[in-house]
Amino acid sequence: MGVRASHSINPVQVEDIPLATLNVVSEIPGTVWKIECKVGDSVASGDVLLILESMKMEIPVQAADAGVIASISVAEGDFVADGDTVATLET
Repeated sequence: MGVRASHSINPVQVEDIPLATLNVVSEIPGTVWKIECKVGDSVASGDVLLILESMKMEIPVQAADAGVIASISVAEGDFVADGDTVATLET
């Protein structure tokens, strides 16, 4: 005597699972000197996404996690404040 299921289970497809998004923020005020990536690029944790110039120093903004660049919110020459979102990653 066993229990028999009368319904079928549909498999989950990868496309049905939403990706997590991660905002990459500036930790200091400065000017976007150089953008090192583009939308669609795959990046690893620690990869430099862009370089800020502040007080005559170049400060890299790095990916905190691996993912794909979903958006870039700044352009070269833009001023960013501390805490401004500069890019978004899908992880």
